[in-house]
Formats: sequence, C-alpha cells, structure tokens
Amino acid sequence: MSKHQQIIVTGIGTDIGKTVVSAILAQALKAFYWKPIQAGELENTDTMKVNGWTDQNVTVLPEAFRLESAISPHAAAAIDGVQIARESLRLPEINGNLVVEGAGGILVPVNHSGLLLVELFEEWNLPIVIVSRHYVGSINHTLLTVNYLKNKGFKILGIVFVGDENVPSETFICSTTGLEILARIPLTDRVDASFIQSQAKLISTEKFVFTEN
Repeated sequence: MSKHQQIIVTGIGTDIGKTVVSAILAQALKAFYWKPIQAGELENTDTMKVNGWTDQNVTVLPEAFRLESAISPHAAAAIDGVQIARESLRLPEINGNLVVEGAGGILVPVNHSGLLLVELFEEWNLPIVIVSRHYVGSINHTLLTVNYLKNKGFKILGIVFVGDENVPSETFICSTTGLEILARIPLTDRVDASFIQSQAKLISTEKFVFTEN
C-alpha cells in the first residue's frame, strides 16, 4: 500500500457537502484532488471550485469526463453520446497524497453496461471517508452506505458530519457502525478560500491514515 494518504470521499447522497469536505481534506493533506466525472454545471464545476478554494499546496487534476446534464453519469453520457468505459477511469499515477471525490452516492450508475461507482472504488482500493449530513432519513442512508461498504470489504476511515451536531443521531450511527467521527464541518452562507483553508487547519490529518484493526 502507498505510504501516501490517498482516500476516496463519498457521500450518503447528493448535495450533502462532498465537494466542500474534499477541498478541506485536500488542503489539510496538501494533496492532489481528482473528481473523475462531472455531470452538469460545466461553467462552474466542482473541480473549478476546489481550484479556487485551495492554495498552491493542492494540485487539482482534470476530470476524466465532463458531461452537460446534471443527472446520473450513465444518463448524462448517453445524452452527450459519450461512452464511459471502466478503463478510462483508472486512478491517476501521482506521487503524493490524493483525494478522490465520488459522484452522488456509492451505487450511482456510471454507464449503461451496469458499472456502478462503488465498483470503481473497489478497483481503486483506497480507504473511504463517508460524508453525512443530518436530515430526516439520514440515519437510514448512512447505515445503508456503511453496511454496503463493510459487506464488500472496503476499508472505511470514518465519517465526516456536515452541519450542527446531532448527538442522538451521531451516537446511534457511531455505536451501530463502530466508526468514528473524523471531523465536523459547519454550514456557512459563503464557501470561499478563507472558509476552506481555516477549516483545513482544524483537521487532524493522522485520522486519515488507515490501520488494520
């Protein structure tokens, strides 16, 4: 296994803060950042946002695919007439720390051949950070995500919670899964470089190293 801290950031669903968390972790780890597939918002992609939020210690890599429609990659690719093949989504060969940001949840379909995002995660074989955010149903979504990954034998570092602390929910999730809270990222009205870099200074980077139990 690489001596570098190379991780995948995935979420329990969409719009929960994966990109913000990925940017903060990339900044804290002084890492390369890679989002393999961008679907929609091509005028202001997640890659562009991370590039604007982080400093020279972060190297932002280009996406493998940029798709016009803000929908599932398999459907967006079909609209654009693009074929997304597994071999086109190999991990970048870099010498350093790496933060890979997924798209949506773990079972997002990547192409019409049945390839799921989680199958790429399996191939990449990196420890996973799960991003969760409190809303009605989020306990269910978090446990489903954790249990699926555990049943498949993935290495899970822990959970990053976005938003205010919710003790009953977090206690139940952590006691049920055995995972720890890696960090808490507050909600803000304005995400900018100052916010990302100030939050990065609060990250305990030692928590983002996978060790066998």
